[in-house]
Amino acid sequence: MTPDPETAIEKFGVLRTAPVRPNGRGPIRGRDKLLAGVLIILVPLLVSSVLILSYGDFFACAAVVGALAVLAITFYRIDWGFYIFIAVILVLDQYPIPGIQTFTTMIPYFLNLKEIGSMESAGFAVVNVLELHLLLLFLVWSVMLAARRETMLNHVPVWAGALLFLSALALSFVHGMRIGGDYLVALWELRALCYFLILYFFVPQIIQTKSQVQTLMWIVIGAISFKAIQACQHFAELGFTFAGLPTLTSHEDPVFIVTLIIFLFGLSVFGVRNGQHRALKLLLLPLCFAFVAAQRRAAYGALIATTIAFLVLVPKRPLLRYVKFILPAIFLLGIYVAAFWSSESQIASPIRLLKTSLSSDQETAADRYYSNLYREYERYDLAMTVRRVAIKGTGFGNMYDQPIWLERMPMSFTLRSFIPHNEFLWLVVKMGAIGFFAFCLFFTAYTFHASSVFSRLKDPYLKSICAVIVIVSIDQIFVSYFDLQLTYYRNMVYFGTLMGLLPALETIDREQQAAALPETA
Repeated sequence: MTPDPETAIEKFGVLRTAPVRPNGRGPIRGRDKLLAGVLIILVPLLVSSVLILSYGDFFACAAVVGALAVLAITFYRIDWGFYIFIAVILVLDQYPIPGIQTFTTMIPYFLNLKEIGSMESAGFAVVNVLELHLLLLFLVWSVMLAARRETMLNHVPVWAGALLFLSALALSFVHGMRIGGDYLVALWELRALCYFLILYFFVPQIIQTKSQVQTLMWIVIGAISFKAIQACQHFAELGFTFAGLPTLTSHEDPVFIVTLIIFLFGLSVFGVRNGQHRALKLLLLPLCFAFVAAQRRAAYGALIATTIAFLVLVPKRPLLRYVKFILPAIFLLGIYVAAFWSSESQIASPIRLLKTSLSSDQETAADRYYSNLYREYERYDLAMTVRRVAIKGTGFGNMYDQPIWLERMPMSFTLRSFIPHNEFLWLVVKMGAIGFFAFCLFFTAYTFHASSVFSRLKDPYLKSICAVIVIVSIDQIFVSYFDLQLTYYRNMVYFGTLMGLLPALETIDREQQAAALPETA
């Protein structure tokens, strides 16, 4: 039967590709030919121009060719372009790993243009490649939307709360600038949160079908697993030791690994035996090793908190099937902790991290003592700042008060007088009680809504993803209370993408249930 194009658009949504036209031609064949012709002329011209202007810099040529390839793929299929965007975000490192050099830290995707070229004096050069990539996706989406006769947008959950939070951020920025804040510092403070909100609204317009959701999850699994295997490679290159390095991964990677572990839990509990379940079981060992190699105390706490949340969220009946595995695992974990509590070996490193987090004693906390002390001083300074500006906050771009002067303590982070480790309290300081209320209202409302959607979903695969979405906010906020990650670009892009998947899960499951009704009637 030949599909009706109007029915196809209604079924697949505005940005989904209809199967075929009534005449048998693909819906974008003419556009494909035009795009191919433009590229055949444009690519050689641009490559030769770049070679001449850069005096034979082949890296610059490769960058131009790569950018053109991304442009062509995005125009051909915007969802493919979005997959590339997410893969690049998860694979590359925003900050260098101390003592380790890899290609993922050398590609300047997260740097401002003024830091990677000869545009120091250009006003627009404060944008970075990530923002240009995101702008490309938005422009292509806008062109595709304008080219269609119908302008149908997918709903965004808790949109009023998200807009309220965005308004609070904007007002805090204006307030900060009005009282003398630094614009560039405010830009660093706000960027990641803006990426999060943009993707929260944008992802529902791109990811709409089950196959798109599955592909996106494969991208997530592949990219995060690549970072885990990279950590294993670093460990082997260092002679199977940490060589005195504080970490073998970026700070964000263990936070991402927690989401994959929860996803594996969900697939197992709900009885999903697909390729992603098999892949995660095979990759569990390198993922766990990379989690340990990251040596992030906050990540351990986040794993415990998210596991407890998962056990509370999941219905007890499917969970009971795994009691025979859970109880022995807890028993073995207890034996491990008891046996290695006083050990200084590498295998006891997770226990040492736990001890240093719980202890304020210098001997027990060891090399983490001054890190703990610095955080205590920060919290005191933040609390004193809140007492001074409890309602409005300091606004973005302004330093928090430091009755305990922190500049005397060595730290490489240049914005430490503006952005503390505890970014939960940082929001209270910057936005005041009113803005922080908007933040809490949005995330609480979203979590309750996502939990409600989780309880209604019938598809076990979608239910597993929804469990990750419900729990990811706990993961991110818990880590951000200790470790600077509300201002990390990779975290907030990933966070916003996962939260933006919720409408697709709800719609896909509803369509599947509606399609199943005639069969059961």
